[in-house]
Amino acid sequence: MPKATFMYWQKRLDRENPDKELEEKIVEIRKANKDYGYRRMVGELRNQGYLVNKKKVQRIMQKLELQVTSFTRKSRKYSSYKGKVGTVAPNRINRRFHTHIPHQKVTTDTTEFKYYE
Repeated sequence: MPKATFMYWQKRLDRENPDKELEEKIVEIRKANKDYGYRRMVGELRNQGYLVNKKKVQRIMQKLELQVTSFTRKSRKYSSYKGKVGTVAPNRINRRFHTHIPHQKVTTDTTEFKYYE
């Protein structure tokens, strides 16, 4: 390992955490409000007079492992029903699909599925 790299990290490890006060304030707010994520936390910090960026608060909360667990997304079962959308064509065929003339009755069915890669 080069000497310059070693010395750089020695100095870096000796440095005091510049965000220590902000981290303590975030932990204090978190103890009072368990449901605060980084967005609400930024608002609360600004109300208390701290000028902070939301990304900085988000990084600090991730570092301190302060994730909100009460508002998780629930997996939903697939349902293609979206209510009555637009105009519905009249049912003229009434389940009578058999005919003697080719291409007299042509039907289609369109189904939409969500697909995530």
